[in-house]
Amino acid sequence: MAANTDRAVGFPFALTGGRLRTSAVPDTLHGRIVQVLFTEPGERVGLPQFGCGLFRLVFEPNDELLAAALGYTVREALDRWLGEEIAVDGVDISHDGGEVRVEVGYVRRADLVREGLRLRFQEGSPWTTS
Repeated sequence: MAANTDRAVGFPFALTGGRLRTSAVPDTLHGRIVQVLFTEPGERVGLPQFGCGLFRLVFEPNDELLAAALGYTVREALDRWLGEEIAVDGVDISHDGGEVRVEVGYVRRADLVREGLRLRFQEGSPWTTS
């Protein structure tokens, strides 16, 4: 069986050596998940419902009820915008002081591979992923 060599524009968008940076198609999935998580509803002109506004959590009080509500919002947004590509297993959100940690477990529908994405961010700092 031949390896999948399909390529797509990488995320985040960048130029490398004067050429457009690309990634293997399965690798672009993390980028699309990040786009859904960090886009504020109303931010995209053509898709005003797109996103879930995760950055808002940095400015909210540390509250288990808020984290649970946002976990539900994250799951719903991923199901709506990426539901044909992934099945979300779970979303865990923790908020400690000014740092927010988000873990998303999912299964890629194309090959049934279980994966996860961990994000950390805080006010005034860039986000990180693992």
